[in-house]
Amino acid sequence: MVDFNKLACQHVQQLVPYQSARRIGGHGHTFLNANESPKSEFYIFNSTTLNRYPDCQPFDVVQGMADYVGLQRNQVLVTRGGDESIGLLVRTFCDIGEGVVVAPPTYGMYEIAAQTNRAQVTYAQRHEDLSLDAAAIAKAIKEAPFKVKLVFIDSPANPLGIIFPEDELKKLLTDFPEVIFVLDEAYIEYDSASSHLPLLKDYPNLVMIRTLSKAFALAGIRCGFTLAHPDIINLLLKVIDPYPISDPVAQIARQALARGGIELMHERVKKSLELREKFREQLEALPIVTRVFPSHANFLLVEFKDGPQVFERMLQKGIILRSFETKPGLKNTIRITIGTPEELDEVMRVLTAMSAE
Repeated sequence: MVDFNKLACQHVQQLVPYQSARRIGGHGHTFLNANESPKSEFYIFNSTTLNRYPDCQPFDVVQGMADYVGLQRNQVLVTRGGDESIGLLVRTFCDIGEGVVVAPPTYGMYEIAAQTNRAQVTYAQRHEDLSLDAAAIAKAIKEAPFKVKLVFIDSPANPLGIIFPEDELKKLLTDFPEVIFVLDEAYIEYDSASSHLPLLKDYPNLVMIRTLSKAFALAGIRCGFTLAHPDIINLLLKVIDPYPISDPVAQIARQALARGGIELMHERVKKSLELREKFREQLEALPIVTRVFPSHANFLLVEFKDGPQVFERMLQKGIILRSFETKPGLKNTIRITIGTPEELDEVMRVLTAMSAE
């Protein structure tokens, strides 16, 4: 039989795929491992248009996001989640021998997207407290053994939950005008005051990623957005597939970005933040907890005295969390999504029992 592994491209043979929450899997009944909203809303769906190909960039969806963030239509691209945006940017701007800067621990798809598209990757070193600044990124850009075209920064960061400072970002945008800085704001609705969106008008080398997966509670429809200078959007339109957004996705996204949908999102965020802070207080009172990281998102990153033991006990109880044990600087840490009050109570019952042992 033919060895198809040997037929694959060399870089694909060596590629380690991104381990998404669903790909890792796990048998249970409480899933707090993917930073999803605990529930969705009811949406109206019209199936009579499914015989037609959808628009590449559905007008009402693009306009809805443009209105929501206060930009023009030509500054917005709608994609299959933020993940497609990441891949499009690499494909569009990184030629052979060029590449990107990432700052682990961070969202794994930045590196995977680069590797998949044969782009090089170098790393910015975070400080001991895992914070990141312009100096660390500038050092990575200058010392890279290749031309750096893109820098990926998540803010709020995943899994760290921290915000990248605006003054640090402005310094980078000014000092490196030929490098594109991609600011991933997938979780920004949980701290909208910390968005760096106003910088788009003054810095054409800034690109921002948004999504309906988190605060809008629509992870299942895979709808994301790229916000950028019109010239960058036009370049991405050259590369994007002909029909990236299916008609059902467009229908639901329109409703989510309407006034009523945005109001529901704000209510959802308010409840999530209240639960997050209550949950933080409960965690910090447990003797088996070493540290609860600051968070500007819908999750808490928690350092335990014995992270693997906590993760395994939760798994036995049917509670699926996300371990970051093997990531740099994150030994014994577990990320816990802010779910329903009942789900968080279930987590606390297990942790309280472990604390009493």
